Amino acid sequence: MRELVILGSSSIVNPPNHHLPDGHRRHHHHSPKPKPKQSVAPSRPIPTVHSRSPPLLSTVRYDITSPPDKSVLKYYSDLAAKLAADGRLQEFSMIIESVAALGVDASDFVSLLALKPVGEGILQNLRDGNVGDVLEAFREVERLGVSPAKLVDEVTVELFQRECGRILKCQELPEIVEFMEILAGLGFSIKDIVQPMEIVKMCVDQRDPDMAVRYASIPPYDRMLFCTIISEFGKRKDLDSALTAYEAFMQILSSPNMYMCRAIVDVCGLCGEPMKSRLIYEGLLEKKITPNIYVFNSLMNVNAHDLTYIMHIYQNMQNLGVTADTTSHNIILKACCLAGRVDLAQDMYNTVKQLELAGTLKLDVFTYCTIIKVFADAKLWQMALKVKEDMLASGVTPNTYTWSSLISACGNAGLVEHAIQLFEEMLLSGCKPNSQCCNILLHACVEARQYDRAFRLFQSWKKNGLQEALGDRCSSQTEDDVSEPISPKRDPLPTSNHWNFITKFPFAPTTTTYNILMEACGTDYQRAKSLMNEMKEEGLPPNQISWSILIHMCGASGDAELAVQTLKDMRMAGVQPDGIAYTTAIKVCVESRNLQLAFSLFAEMKRYLIKPDLVTYNTLLRARTRYGSLREVQQCLAIYQEMRKAGYNANDYYLKQLIEEWCEGVIQHNGPRQDRSSGQTGTATGRPHNLLLEKVAAHLQNGISGRVAINLQGLTKVESRIVVLAVLRMIKENYTLGHPVNDDISIILGVDEVGAAESAKNGSELRDTILKLVQNDLGLQVLASLPGSPVNMKISQKKHPDSSSPILEEERVGRTNKMVSSSSTRRPVMLQRLKITKESLHHWVQKRAGTFST
Repeated sequence: MRELVILGSSSIVNPPNHHLPDGHRRHHHHSPKPKPKQSVAPSRPIPTVHSRSPPLLSTVRYDITSPPDKSVLKYYSDLAAKLAADGRLQEFSMIIESVAALGVDASDFVSLLALKPVGEGILQNLRDGNVGDVLEAFREVERLGVSPAKLVDEVTVELFQRECGRILKCQELPEIVEFMEILAGLGFSIKDIVQPMEIVKMCVDQRDPDMAVRYASIPPYDRMLFCTIISEFGKRKDLDSALTAYEAFMQILSSPNMYMCRAIVDVCGLCGEPMKSRLIYEGLLEKKITPNIYVFNSLMNVNAHDLTYIMHIYQNMQNLGVTADTTSHNIILKACCLAGRVDLAQDMYNTVKQLELAGTLKLDVFTYCTIIKVFADAKLWQMALKVKEDMLASGVTPNTYTWSSLISACGNAGLVEHAIQLFEEMLLSGCKPNSQCCNILLHACVEARQYDRAFRLFQSWKKNGLQEALGDRCSSQTEDDVSEPISPKRDPLPTSNHWNFITKFPFAPTTTTYNILMEACGTDYQRAKSLMNEMKEEGLPPNQISWSILIHMCGASGDAELAVQTLKDMRMAGVQPDGIAYTTAIKVCVESRNLQLAFSLFAEMKRYLIKPDLVTYNTLLRARTRYGSLREVQQCLAIYQEMRKAGYNANDYYLKQLIEEWCEGVIQHNGPRQDRSSGQTGTATGRPHNLLLEKVAAHLQNGISGRVAINLQGLTKVESRIVVLAVLRMIKENYTLGHPVNDDISIILGVDEVGAAESAKNGSELRDTILKLVQNDLGLQVLASLPGSPVNMKISQKKHPDSSSPILEEERVGRTNKMVSSSSTRRPVMLQRLKITKESLHHWVQKRAGTFST
């Protein structure tokens, strides 16, 4: 016997009599004694997620011996609809469950169910936050074998979309994605319920790639959505999240998606990480995946700064059978432009022209623009004009960027008249000019030092749309235009009608415009400052370049204090100084010989975590023509070492010259400085890292702490002399500051290999050089010692009759009389040392400190 559980309240009508058991039939004249109500437990747990349904008021059990007819189904469908309309989705779900248990045809029941009240009830529960009840009702309908999407009509779907959108704003991201997963599993099209970009935006805002992958993985897969997610993370410069999503999507897809590969490569470029794009490319090759032309083009474009790598990729394309298109060659030309390789760019341009003649390629305006820019940057204006002729012959119309590059080519070469002529040709061709074109004209005047003309051009630009500025060009040639005579073959100026055409396309000056005019002020600081004020009045905030130009003008008057004050004003104006601004101020201080202020700006620059560049380091290293104190040497050597660590290559020879000048100051009082020009050829100027400067820096940074040991291994005679003098001068300067001599100085000459004649000869020459310096020139006492021996050998002042070298006399210095055997055969190598005694040093610094000046 099957049972049907009817759930309801006193407000629900009773079912028809003929389907009720005898004991429960209704009579017109009397009613039987009511039986106690029996509580029947539901066959499944009732969902409690956000449930607001009231408790059940009655529970009645009926026995059904045969399937209900259509009238009974109609009753149950009306009951279910009423429960749903009242928002009682839990009870609605139980009715559906009970009907399903009777084996009723689901389509019959659903056809009798009123959809509008059901949809209203679903919406009401969504508004009240009862998402769990809604989902449970959908699950019960699905058990009938009917898609829950059929419970709602078109109007209800629209309302359902609005409510789901509201839920997205109120719920947490994991709950939303779970909600979408359930709806998709129940047959709903989640794209019809909520826009995918809304979910993607939430994932990107919260930097949650895992949840983005989970949402995008809801079937059916949308591969373009994968690409969109990667690109959106890239726009936020969140490369790690983009890479996480990329790896997850690659695991989901059975075959590689080239759109997705291209998207992640572009993101690497957008985030400034071209090396990671190379790793992605190598990963594809390891998996035996051949990228298509679009992936190759993106890879080359991201790595356009590295011409060598670009050509390597170009060769790989050919090896893999991928045919380069016009975009590929445009990117190669772009890389040549960035690298300044005019020769390679010209060869590539000739190659693509041959391909065009063969019908393989069709050059576009970007190809011509790029090669023109290459020639323009190299000041090859005639070649740039030749490309323009090729462009016109091929039927390609120059655009604004093409004309700008052509004007720039003449402007960079100082040909102002040619630049203006090209501007006129652009106007006659119907191409609309922009502010960049006029900025290039102003820059051409500044490059040619035609400053007055630049200002007249600017003023006429603001008033008459360049008509007056260009119109007076042929009427009279000013005295600042004599560098370039006007050709009589030139076409006349455009008519007034054409100038009226120009005024229809006005464009205002930009920040770059004012920056160019500030450069035209030359050394007039006040005029440049007034231009900056005008800039602000026009609503154009000065940028870092504007302030750097203003700081640079202080150098002409040698006013370092004004440069520093301008740097402070820049910060107060809300513009953070960059490396260029600081370097410009440092250069002004160096040129005005205010080195203390220059080094203080360098220290401030590092406090603000602004990285110095090569110009900054070179400016400081060349700041001094001589060193006067130990602190100055230490300061410059510290900058030198920092420069090396930053990956820059300094001009070691210049710094070595200054160090040598400072070191030789120890013995300058003895007479004219010896000529060491012959020894310069023996210095390590060709070494990747200058060993001399590194050793000098190491000794001077250690200062007077601990015992001084001078290691001369690997140095030439000239370099060894400089290192020893640097240490001695450091000791002398420290002595004048109150630091006494505490210990001996040990000088390590190197390893003397027994039987190696060349090594022995070099060691002997180095020893003689150091002995002559320390003993003869400075008058210090020197002892020679061998490792493992308690005996030191005193250097005698006597000379051998056949040699200019001092004689080593063995002398006992210690508590043992044991001598070192010169015939030992078990010592293949010996470490040669010299020792300057502290007593000798103390006497020397006392004697010479009075004549030493810091």
